[in-house]
Amino acid sequence: MDYLDNATTKVMAVVIIQSIMKNTTCISTSDKIEALFDLIKGLIKDMDGAQDDELDEEDFKEEQNSVARLIHMLHNDDPEEMLKILCTVQKHILQGGPKRLTFTVPSLVFSSLKLVRRLQGQDGDVTGEDVPATPKKIFQILHQTIEALSCVPSPELALRLYLQCAEAANDCDLEPVAYEFFTQAFILYEEEITDSKAQITAIHLIIGTLQRMNIFGVENRDTLTHKTTGYSAKLLKKPDQCRAVYACSHLFWTDDQDGIMDGERVLLCLKRALRIANAAQQMASATRGSSGSVTLFIEILNKYLYFFEKGIPQITNTVIQDLIELIRTEKQSDNSVADPSTEAFFSSTLRYIEFQKQKGGTIGEKYEQIKTSS
Repeated sequence: MDYLDNATTKVMAVVIIQSIMKNTTCISTSDKIEALFDLIKGLIKDMDGAQDDELDEEDFKEEQNSVARLIHMLHNDDPEEMLKILCTVQKHILQGGPKRLTFTVPSLVFSSLKLVRRLQGQDGDVTGEDVPATPKKIFQILHQTIEALSCVPSPELALRLYLQCAEAANDCDLEPVAYEFFTQAFILYEEEITDSKAQITAIHLIIGTLQRMNIFGVENRDTLTHKTTGYSAKLLKKPDQCRAVYACSHLFWTDDQDGIMDGERVLLCLKRALRIANAAQQMASATRGSSGSVTLFIEILNKYLYFFEKGIPQITNTVIQDLIELIRTEKQSDNSVADPSTEAFFSSTLRYIEFQKQKGGTIGEKYEQIKTSS
């Protein structure tokens, strides 16, 4: 291999990887991986004298995807040896330069998280030279690995990976680690993610991950939920603000046994979403002459119904009735042509209420007071 030119070295490296994949060869020690990565170094890092303009974008992607797949083939049942493997892989891929990291880092992160899941429940407070493989130690490696993406830069990918790690730390009962990963995700959101579409995706990922976290104490959870609701209300477009704010209502009511159940704050989120939807209507009215779609109100009504069924005392049938009437009024005052999808959405929601009434029992009784016919 050492005598081949750069192009042929790459071709041979791809052939080696394809052979490993085809025969599902298990490479199970860090020494073997050192040797393997030495053979395929043409794909792992820039070779001396290689010209950037020689790169074909499609070929490059294909080569890096094959390296990413290879990382998933490296396995050892012994956690100690598996940790050595991950450290070896990390050492090699971090030398690959910014172009390659977006392909190879996610594979390494998910391979590491697989090991974390295997070790769940083992505490890593053992000190000394010979520290065994523990979740804490692997999370340190993960932190360094994801941090390397900042030189790409690829903030959206890094944010997703930080949230994945936070969830794994949650399952391992490591609150400080989970909090640190969330902090990193928030820093990326504040400083790096500027595109409004990327912000919408990011905020919904943050809300979804935070909602599943059950490890945080009151203070840490309050800090994170406060930040999240604040970001949601600062999105650029009013409809996006509204959707993110009503999604935040789920942060205050979870179905777990020891889950958080704060009906007051759920209601606050939903009321805030209604105010934003109202502002969106007024803006549409001022700029386009029509009051705009009532879709946001119907979406919020569906959230109210969800929490109504969960038994939140603050959400009563009177509140739901008022919202149904508000949607009807808004529809009548809108002088533009009715949107068929909005009409269908509203009809389906009302049909659902009728369907729940017919169920009888406690559910039927709850819904009995709500009138759906105008």
